[in-house]
Amino acid sequence: MMDYEKILTKTVQGIAPSGIRKFFDVVATMPDAISLGVGEPDFVTPWSIREAGIYSLEKGRTHYTANAGLLELREEICAYTQRKYGISYDPKSEVLVTVGGSEAIDLAIRCLINAGDEVIIPEPCFVCYKPCTVMAGGVPVTIETKEEDGFRLLPGQLKNAITDKTKLLILPFPNNPTGGIMSKSDLQAIAEVLKGTDIMVLSDEIYGELIYDGDGHTPFSAIDGMRERTIVINGFSKAFAMTGWRLGYALGPSPIIKSMTKVHQYCIMSSPTTSQFAAIEALRSCDDDVERMRQEYNYRRRFIVDGFRNMGLSCFEPLGAFYAFPCIKSLGMTSEDFATSLLKEEKVAVVPGNAFGESGEGFIRCSYAYSIDNIEEALSRISRFVEKHK
Repeated sequence: MMDYEKILTKTVQGIAPSGIRKFFDVVATMPDAISLGVGEPDFVTPWSIREAGIYSLEKGRTHYTANAGLLELREEICAYTQRKYGISYDPKSEVLVTVGGSEAIDLAIRCLINAGDEVIIPEPCFVCYKPCTVMAGGVPVTIETKEEDGFRLLPGQLKNAITDKTKLLILPFPNNPTGGIMSKSDLQAIAEVLKGTDIMVLSDEIYGELIYDGDGHTPFSAIDGMRERTIVINGFSKAFAMTGWRLGYALGPSPIIKSMTKVHQYCIMSSPTTSQFAAIEALRSCDDDVERMRQEYNYRRRFIVDGFRNMGLSCFEPLGAFYAFPCIKSLGMTSEDFATSLLKEEKVAVVPGNAFGESGEGFIRCSYAYSIDNIEEALSRISRFVEKHK
């Protein structure tokens, strides 16, 4: 009889499964349940993107691409970044096309972190940063961002967290799960703290197209002096409704991208060819589709925030991404208890806030990347649940 606990690495055994997927898997067995749990657009990928993917298959473009991705796609990524944000990158040496943004995050951390290096992670945040750090041998150093500060990372917090072992800062903005954003002036204040250090920055900007405050998104690499220390993570899943296509990318200094490509080469080879041809079309001609979806998310955003406030729950106004992060502390329940009981009693799935770090305790994450009918029915059920448990 094999003793797999002895065979499996202690590092991986010590990592908890994703708190997001736990509830998603349960909902999959409940046909009458409503899920606000998974961060996936309910929109179908725009037709012109799907058509480009179909056409690439019809033309027999089914072989490996270059490890770094199709040069044509890398050129379009650079052109898009220049057009949107005024930042120039070399498509031949400063771009890597990956299997989703998640692979790009993992590659960046693995290529930067030696055993014992510290990684500063503002929380609440996406679930993968801490496990990826641990698997790379690094030490996660978390900073609690607070609702009263707009869930922003404050320069004083960063300064206090830096030690002589700090190697990397992760900037997860626009933020999943809070919907918090960092303005240009906020980022400039963070940049001032980093100047004079060798600390690298992983700026996860996968929700950069989904901002609702009118000023738009500022990439951290656009801040004076920060390009040389920043790896920008982005992709096609959220803005272009291409989650299943599994395509992301990293932009950064050529020595970093070269190292990331080396790991990608051995572990992945190349990203899906069909997806890459589809992504070229997305970048070239789908600005209007992205804006249409952004406007619909904005409508849903206002609807869901008002819904939580009307039932007596405090709810931070999210200015980015597509999540609401209402506070449930007034009910005297833990986030886990709230989410578990809500699913059992009212068949609505949300994600407990502590899935995104200890500072998320007392909150729940609700995605509004669902139809307004689903959101309305979910709010009705949650309101009934809240009234019952007051």
